[in-house]
Amino acid sequence: MSLNSSKIIPNIAIPIKFHLLFWLSYFSFNIIRWGSYFDDYWYSLKSNLVEFPLHIILVYINLLYFIPKFLAQKKYKTYIILLLISLNVHYIVRTGLNYFLVSKNIWPEATGHQEAFTFNHILAVTLGELYVLALVTTIKLIIDWINQRQRLEKLSKINLQTELNFLRMQIQPHFFFNTLNNLYALTLDKSDLAPEVVLKLSNIMQYVLYEVKEDKVKLSKEVEYIKDYVDLQKIRYEKESNFKINIKGDLDKIEIAPLIFLSFIENSFKHGKKSDNFYVHINIELKENNILFFSVENNYESSDSMKKIQGIGNKNVKRRLDLLYKDKYNLDIVKEENIFKVLLTISL
Repeated sequence: MSLNSSKIIPNIAIPIKFHLLFWLSYFSFNIIRWGSYFDDYWYSLKSNLVEFPLHIILVYINLLYFIPKFLAQKKYKTYIILLLISLNVHYIVRTGLNYFLVSKNIWPEATGHQEAFTFNHILAVTLGELYVLALVTTIKLIIDWINQRQRLEKLSKINLQTELNFLRMQIQPHFFFNTLNNLYALTLDKSDLAPEVVLKLSNIMQYVLYEVKEDKVKLSKEVEYIKDYVDLQKIRYEKESNFKINIKGDLDKIEIAPLIFLSFIENSFKHGKKSDNFYVHINIELKENNILFFSVENNYESSDSMKKIQGIGNKNVKRRLDLLYKDKYNLDIVKEENIFKVLLTISL
C-alpha cells in the first residue's frame, strides 16, 4: 500500500474570498488613484469597470494555464508567443470597449490628441497590463512559497514521528523479549526479584507505548525510564557489574525529544565487555542556560564490538538530532583503548 503525502498534507488553495478581497481592494485603489489624477471619479469608475474584467480574465489565464502548461514545462517560446497574442487581443478589446462605452478620448492622460492603435498607445496599454500580470503573479508565487514551506515543515514532522515510531518498534521488542525470558527464569526459581521486574517492565511499557507519542516529554520522565531500564539490566546480569547513573540539575522544567539516549545506552549494555569488571556509567546533567549534557561510558573487548556500536541505531539517533536540534547540539563518539564514550550536548 503506497502512502500519498498529498492526502496527508493537502495543497492549500487560496480561498475565493481572498481573491474577491484582493480585486475589490485593487479596483477601489485604481478608482481613487485615476480619479484624483483626472479629477474625474465618474470617468475613473467607468473605465475601471471596463478594464478590470479584462485584467482578471488575462491574469487567471496566465496563472492557471500559461504558466503551468508552458512556462513550468520550459516551453518558453510557446509561452511568450501565447502571452503576446493575449496582450494583443486584450489591447483590441479594451480599446474598443473604452471607445464605445466610456469616452472617445481613448488616452486622456496623454498630452495632446492621441489616436488608438499607435505605437505609443499600444506600448502604454501593454506595459500597464504586464504590470498587473507581474504584480498578481508575484503575490501568487509568494503565497505558494509560504504554503510549500508549511507543507515541508509538516512533512518533516510526519517523517520525524514515523522515524521515532520505527525506532521504537525496532528496539523495544527485542528488549521486552529478553526481559520476559529473565522474568520467566526468576519465577521458576521463585525469586523475590520477580515482582520488581514486573513493576519496572510495566513502567517501561507504559512509557514507550503511550507517553513517547508526544513530540516532547519531560526530561525527568525520560530519566525515570532510563533508571528502570538500567535496573532491569542489573537483574539480567547474574554477575556483579558496575552500573551507575549520575543525575544533576532540575529536570522537571525541561522537555526533550523522547528516546534520544536509548540507543547509546542499549549499545553500551549490548556490546560492552562481558566480564566481572564490565561497567556502564551514565551521566545526565542540566547546566546553566538550559545546556543538557549526556554521556555514557563502557568498556568493551574487541574491535568487532566497536564497529557494531557505531551501527544503525546511532545513525538513526544522529539523524533525529539533526532534524530536531540542527546546530544546537554536539555529538562526540570516542574510543580510547578498550573504553567507549558517547558525549552529547544539547542547547535547549
